[in-house]
Amino acid sequence: MPGKSNWWLRRPALNWLELIGFTLALALVAGGLGAWAALKLSPAPGSCDTTRVATAALPSVVTVFASGAAGSGSGSGAIIRADGVILTNDHVIATAAESGTIEVLLNNGDRLGAHLVGTDPITDLAVLRIDRNKLPALLLAPREQLTVGQPVVALGAPLGLSGTVTSGIVSALGRNVPAPKAGGGTTVLAGAIQTDAAINPGNSGGPLVTCEGRLVGVNTAISTVPTASGDTGGGSVGIGFAVPASTAQRIVDELLASGQATHPWIGAQTTEISQDTADRFGTKAGLFVQEVTSGGPAETAGLQAGDVITGINGQPASAVSLAWLLVSAEVGDAIPVEYYRDGTAHQATITLVEQP
Repeated sequence: MPGKSNWWLRRPALNWLELIGFTLALALVAGGLGAWAALKLSPAPGSCDTTRVATAALPSVVTVFASGAAGSGSGSGAIIRADGVILTNDHVIATAAESGTIEVLLNNGDRLGAHLVGTDPITDLAVLRIDRNKLPALLLAPREQLTVGQPVVALGAPLGLSGTVTSGIVSALGRNVPAPKAGGGTTVLAGAIQTDAAINPGNSGGPLVTCEGRLVGVNTAISTVPTASGDTGGGSVGIGFAVPASTAQRIVDELLASGQATHPWIGAQTTEISQDTADRFGTKAGLFVQEVTSGGPAETAGLQAGDVITGINGQPASAVSLAWLLVSAEVGDAIPVEYYRDGTAHQATITLVEQP
């Protein structure tokens, strides 16, 4: 019998060597100016004409191919500006980020080389550009007021099948989903949209749109059910997650402006200590401080290498809670922390600065 559903997910950007599978059983599935291919759709309340959505939106959906020394894979993306700007997931193009090649397959069959404008592993987003103008573009809708139960449509290239359309509803809003970063470590998909629209390996980076064709999310992650042997099933079980357009818009604007996204930073290298490990070594569970940056926020607040952070902003300290903080907080925020040193509990306040 299958085991319990895994909250940690598998990354479904499609890799031709293997579908990327993490031991944590997590998989990520794999704003702008310009002409918007206007979708003049007026569905009746509670209905959604998926045929009309697909007809209008599919010309703006691309398949992304990435190859490099680490391997090759594919995912999806969306044209968000008529002058060739494409939004996708960071993990879709991770194998090509350093010295590989990226190509996109347009809905009309044209296959073009793409330039990597910038990536943001923390939000798992990336921006590409192709040398083509007057393209049909989807409109990012960062201010769209979604409601639970609202119909939505997912578009992309699951399992390499370009031009695939699935439909479902918004199952929940504001999910904070732990996920691995493409280069290692942990991030959190903050405020993610949960949907039951089928999302599978290769859907990574594809758009989640409303019945009016507005891009409200970037399909990024799925929950999977382990098999009896402990392996993950790898396909959709009706629990998918999309990075919201509000997050995507900010990251797109920053990447287009400078090639980099800004996030707050605490100036410390940490590793998580479980309760079992803490008990064996006579310390506390939380985040073990391996190193502090000289002059950084953590050192300024009084933390030292060897401390164990037990609480962050009123929450138990963990890799996930720290990742969530770095996604949700802003530069300049004062964050209370509790830590343990030499058998004694201490408190401090870390003022976040921009990540160097």
